[in-house]
Amino acid sequence: MNKAAVIGGGSWGSAIAMLLANNDYRVSLQDISKDLVTEINEERTNSNYLPEVRIPEGITATTDLKEAVKDAKVVVIVVPSHAIRRVAEELSGLLDDDTVIVSATKGIEEESCYRMSEVLKDELRAELHDNIVVLSGPSHAEEVSKELPTTVVIASSSRLLAEKVQDVFMSETFRVYTNPDIVGVELGGALKNIIAIAAGITDGLDYGDNTKAALITRGMAEIKRLGVALGADPMTFSGLSGIGDLVVTCASEHSRNRRLGFKIGQGKNLEQALNEMKMVAEGVRTAKAAYQLAKREEIDAPIIKQAYQVLFKDKSPRRAVNELMMRGKKHEIEEVVKNKDNW
Repeated sequence: MNKAAVIGGGSWGSAIAMLLANNDYRVSLQDISKDLVTEINEERTNSNYLPEVRIPEGITATTDLKEAVKDAKVVVIVVPSHAIRRVAEELSGLLDDDTVIVSATKGIEEESCYRMSEVLKDELRAELHDNIVVLSGPSHAEEVSKELPTTVVIASSSRLLAEKVQDVFMSETFRVYTNPDIVGVELGGALKNIIAIAAGITDGLDYGDNTKAALITRGMAEIKRLGVALGADPMTFSGLSGIGDLVVTCASEHSRNRRLGFKIGQGKNLEQALNEMKMVAEGVRTAKAAYQLAKREEIDAPIIKQAYQVLFKDKSPRRAVNELMMRGKKHEIEEVVKNKDNW
């Protein structure tokens, strides 16, 4: 039986560990929390993150990173984005040259504005760079852990490697597609969290379904504009890591980013909302990075801009929505208009 290691014992890390265990992998789940490790090993539960499921016997939890990755053929990294650099630095000297590294964290590093695979390449030794793949898509951990049908995408510049990892994760309830566009897959998974915070804010303001539909649609237009400027294939944003992940994160009760936005829409400031959250809402840090990227690339991203100002500049959510509604007149699809000679 092959061994896999999952770094990060939160809800998504635990759900991935369960998936791999059910696919006949011997799984080592590493987390820095001694209490969590003890609970998983002794009680077979993860009460803080996945309270309604039982952890399979094929999973062994540990706080020791070296022990976790020893002999592992696949290492899945599922820690918060702000911890990726530290973890990658520690992993660099622990992994064999042929170890496959799966990045399953959806975020952008705040200081550098790097995607997660870029952070990994920054810290991992050169021999491991071609082994990095990205896993993304609409995949709430609560549903994956209960084996509800889920579909995701694996991105890699190597088709052979992507298909190898596809085989690792595929099951009767977890369908995996492949995509060569790492940039687009990562950006779709990261930027949708900002739009989900905005969607939660509109829910907190009780603005209704029309507002949310507009926000999702125009939010995707911003994600695509910024993504293409950064080197992504625009078609990627019509897929699972694009519109698929955006819709589920903006609409689902499981979405921590939508939940945080809802609290802000009801009148709480960012600090108060974060203090009430058990889990990390990646969209907060990503909003700051995306705002800087949009400025750097001179991309029109009004929703991202307003989300940034609400989160970090104490802007009133109602005022932010009003400013979005009262912007200058626009064509819906600029590219179409440019190609219409007599429109």
